[in-house]
Amino acid sequence: MDKTLYTLIVHSENFAGLLNQVTAVFTRRQINIESLNVSASSIKGVHKYTITAWTDKDTIEKVVKQIEKKIDVLQAHYFTEDEIYFHEIALYKVSMPEFQSQPEASKVIRRYNARIVEVNPVFAIVEKNGISEEITSLYEELSALNCVLQFVRSGRVAITTSCFERVNEFLADRETKYNLSKKEEK
Repeated sequence: MDKTLYTLIVHSENFAGLLNQVTAVFTRRQINIESLNVSASSIKGVHKYTITAWTDKDTIEKVVKQIEKKIDVLQAHYFTEDEIYFHEIALYKVSMPEFQSQPEASKVIRRYNARIVEVNPVFAIVEKNGISEEITSLYEELSALNCVLQFVRSGRVAITTSCFERVNEFLADRETKYNLSKKEEK
């Protein structure tokens, strides 16, 4: 079975418990979620879940169908890496004494186009936007210099134009059906 990293984008209304229902679909199929990001979308009242997982095409299609059956889910789609634009954000807390004692550390940060966003006598915060491989490589190089105190990454955020168009169509259709049912009641 050839596994691919798929990114699922799920649009839903914002109701308590939906995240649990969505992740349960992965659990039942014993699929490990690599990253999960949930936020409000640009459409009022609609939230966006961006989930990445390694699996095969047949399985991801079944997962998407199961997720779409959830009452509060408006739509779900899966994408491969070449079908979307994605990024992550990472923060690295580095020890200032260690950082200052190694001139190589600032060169590493510049080479990765990262930026220092906070500095005090004890630590500095370095921010890196980019793809997973770059974020991991920067972490490995800073770790090799023994200056990393903490590290956190956001998980993938992704965008595709066709997805939002489909959500808008769905919401417009739902509104039309609602208005027609109200007219029929009168």
